[in-house]
Amino acid sequence: MRKTSFGIVGMHCASCVVRNEDALKKLPGVADASVNFGTERATVEYDETKVGEQDFRRVIEENGYHVAAALAGGERAHHHPATNELAAVKNRAFIAIALAAPALILAMGEAMFPWATLGVNASVWLQAALSAFAVLVLGREFHIGMLRQARRFSADMNTLVSVGTLAALAWSGWAMFRNEAVYYETGAVITALILLGRYLEARSRGEASQAIRKLMELGAKTARLMLPDGTERNVPAESIAVGDVLLVKPGEKIPTDGTVRSGATSVDESMLTGESMPVDKKEGDDVFGATVNVSGAIRIRAAKVGAETALAQIVRVVEDAQAKKAPIEKLADRASSIFVPAVILIALATAGGWYLATQNIANAVISAVAVLVIACPCALGLATPTAIMVGTGLGARKGILIKNGEALERSRKIDVVVFDKTGTLTEGKPVVTDIVPSAGKTTEDVLRLAASLEKLSEHPLAQAIVARASADNIALSETKGFVNAAGFGVQGTIAGEITIVGKVKFLEEQGISASALQNDIARLESSARSVVFVAHGGMLFGAIGIADTVKPDAKIAIAELARDGVESVMLTGDNQKTAEAIASELGMKTVFAGVLPGEKANKVKELQANGKKVAFVGDGVNDAPALVQADLGIAMGTGTDIAIEAGNIVLVKGSPAKVVEALRLARITFRTIVQNLFWAFAYNVAAIPLAAFGFLNPMIASGAMALSSVSVIGNSLRIRGALKKIST
Repeated sequence: MRKTSFGIVGMHCASCVVRNEDALKKLPGVADASVNFGTERATVEYDETKVGEQDFRRVIEENGYHVAAALAGGERAHHHPATNELAAVKNRAFIAIALAAPALILAMGEAMFPWATLGVNASVWLQAALSAFAVLVLGREFHIGMLRQARRFSADMNTLVSVGTLAALAWSGWAMFRNEAVYYETGAVITALILLGRYLEARSRGEASQAIRKLMELGAKTARLMLPDGTERNVPAESIAVGDVLLVKPGEKIPTDGTVRSGATSVDESMLTGESMPVDKKEGDDVFGATVNVSGAIRIRAAKVGAETALAQIVRVVEDAQAKKAPIEKLADRASSIFVPAVILIALATAGGWYLATQNIANAVISAVAVLVIACPCALGLATPTAIMVGTGLGARKGILIKNGEALERSRKIDVVVFDKTGTLTEGKPVVTDIVPSAGKTTEDVLRLAASLEKLSEHPLAQAIVARASADNIALSETKGFVNAAGFGVQGTIAGEITIVGKVKFLEEQGISASALQNDIARLESSARSVVFVAHGGMLFGAIGIADTVKPDAKIAIAELARDGVESVMLTGDNQKTAEAIASELGMKTVFAGVLPGEKANKVKELQANGKKVAFVGDGVNDAPALVQADLGIAMGTGTDIAIEAGNIVLVKGSPAKVVEALRLARITFRTIVQNLFWAFAYNVAAIPLAAFGFLNPMIASGAMALSSVSVIGNSLRIRGALKKIST
């Protein structure tokens, strides 16, 4: 299956979305299609042996719309489709206002000129000329759209506006020669206000969708390529190939994902992780494109380029999230699809009712026009996609990738978060936490002997000991006769004496007692430390406590979740004693210990069987079954390996605090969607009866209709203010 995305020009309400979406889905070979009113884009998944992009273009144009750009290979354009037309819409709107204003002033002031033509005052002729140009010329897009839909026995927002303005214009043309009241200004003002509304809407939508553009702008434009002769050459960033060696100086952006080959520096990775503190980098460390080299010059070897970089993956996740519909949005779309025909029937009934009641055609026409204009379902169509655009865009800047609207709906119901311990609550790698020397010995003695021996081992605990010795700048001794006793420890000769590092049982087999450190050992084991003993020359030198340390923000995250009314559960393969020690440190009450990898999903099922809505937090690789089983899967990413397929939400940085922020942002975004939908529905439910019973002038109705769409977008943009509030 292949996926492509393209812009659609000419959509003006949610019924347009449903019409185009249904047409695409009916094509043979199309597995799925989604049309987004907020981004004005369609995303289609299809079998290219049965259907192609020309077929998509054909059905869209048959529906009366235009395809802006169909992009080969599923690549996407990173600009809003309305951008190119924004200036034109603005010009039409302000010219229409300039024409409608004098027409309105003449009509409201009942101004009359001292001359007449064909028995009609010149003031009325001027109103007719100004209004006709505004309605027929500046508002021609409404009438063209109406005719296209009429040929297919269909209707959309253009139909409502076109019929309404033409009815006002036609009635006035007939009435002016019968010496009756004319309503030329009504058609002109309606056209001007709706064009102004479209301009404000397009500009606001551009603000709502700017996240992707800002992400793309983060990338470096050029790179310093190191040539074989040692010289450097500036090249375009897009020309970088895997394996190229690049020089990055202080203050420059890193041009692509790679590995530090030489040099040391600190890197500002805030664009990737949302964290403001620079991260130290040395030889062998990974760096990512678009992050900023802060302090030292480094040479990096390019590892990933183009669409494979971390930045490109983030952009893809955000775009996909904005393209996919939330379940609540599908309901709104379907309601809007039958809304326009229903409004036309209500308008006809209104006209008929007013004529029967008053025998006044003018009253009947104006009331019907008010119904047509006030009922535009634009706000309904914008309610969900604009909120999702803003929410997912803000999330990306915080290192939180919300994959779809469904994740937003699921997040609001979560009452239990299950953390897989290793790599989520803990760092995922052992470090030396305690060094306990025997009487008369020093911590340096213990660490020097242990590291001198363990430097020849590949065991994770051995690597932790060597890393600590390196950090403490301890000089290591030469080791001879190294022997690895699998499962027990290691042995060798240092300075002519047998040295042993390992479990207590290994020492006891050599006749060495560890009883002198019994109290210290008990303390370490109760704190979930793995204890390694060090002996030299038949004497106990001391013990080393090693643990997978808790992440600095884990305890705060658990406390914040509790404050939000969410229970935290730890799941681990550790024994019960170790698990309870870590849980106690974090303030967690519920622990599942001794859980095998294949049993994680079953633990999630157990909680769900008890009526809990469960979010599971894991690394997105070996936790995939549990992530899928959970009501909400939250995958911890590493920047280079974002687990896109595993969870509903992906956290670029493996920080527990990001879990809290992700849930809060998702809830705020969904709450905004509900607010938007409520006010959009409430607006139409309240406004249509008012218009039908003559309480709303068509001009007021057109202004209110335009403002309703802008208000929905404005409410969505308020999510930006939540950035500070969701931070833990």
